[in-house]
Amino acid sequence: MKNILVIGSTGQIGSELTVELRKRYGNEHVVAGYIPGAEPTGELKETGPSVIADVTDRQSIELAVRKHKIDTIYNLAALLSVVAESRPAMAWKIGIDGLWNVLEVAREHHCAVFTPSSIGSFGLSTPHVKTPQDTVQRPSTMYGVTKVTTELLSDYYHTKYGVDTRAVRFPGIISNVTPPGGGTTDYAVDIYYAAVKGEQFVCPVKAGTYMDMMYMPDALNAAISLMEADPTRLIHRNAFNIASMSFDPEEIYAAIKKIRPEFEMVYQIDPVKQAIADSWPDSLDDTCARLEWDWCPKYDLETMTVDMLEKLELKLKK
Repeated sequence: MKNILVIGSTGQIGSELTVELRKRYGNEHVVAGYIPGAEPTGELKETGPSVIADVTDRQSIELAVRKHKIDTIYNLAALLSVVAESRPAMAWKIGIDGLWNVLEVAREHHCAVFTPSSIGSFGLSTPHVKTPQDTVQRPSTMYGVTKVTTELLSDYYHTKYGVDTRAVRFPGIISNVTPPGGGTTDYAVDIYYAAVKGEQFVCPVKAGTYMDMMYMPDALNAAISLMEADPTRLIHRNAFNIASMSFDPEEIYAAIKKIRPEFEMVYQIDPVKQAIADSWPDSLDDTCARLEWDWCPKYDLETMTVDMLEKLELKLKK
């Protein structure tokens, strides 16, 4: 990777990924792509170049690639699961029509492309415990439908045109920097904010609802490590299961109470979020990622909880 374009650079993952890429490759080599009305601010704006790159406008992507001599695109444009259910047409337009535009530009300008998939690409008929790398994918949400299509279309462009497409299936991402953006797993971020603020947390999914989760530093490292991986080792491409931790609300609550014993949680189930969560795996088997590009997470529930509470306490004091 020499010159990188991050599409969706002001989003939940993109904002932190852009900064991390600049640390590794140099500020001038990582371009923050954004849509009008969502311009970069603060560190994102100050540390490197930015450009309009709207996946629904192929010309804007092509102009960005030409202007900055881009050879690698991280395409993070998407609506998250709960939002996508309320706006399915927009979810398809951004997730699939947008991906088509990105892949066409990549094909013409010889760019590598990372477009993440998700645990949302699985469904009720998928084995839910240690979900295999290769298994049935029949999601019941528009978010999931777009992610399965993302995997297939990315594979198609690799086999048909030789585009270097790669992806991981992200679990729920937990961050102390960027706020949640409408995902089913957002409760696992909100609960830490409530704990630091001294508020009672109202959990929207029931006890016993297990989902795979990951701390943002591991998620960023996964995306970058896969794009740096030796292509001759890759048997799979779109997309790799990656795993770090799996827990239910009671377990994350207990981890927080070890540090903040006064913290309290109650339940008020959101039927939409619960239905989506029930259709997703409890845990993923990430053996292929470990074998093919040496994937290895650094954080588990306990170490993440300590770091989250420390970082949020400093953040909220400002």
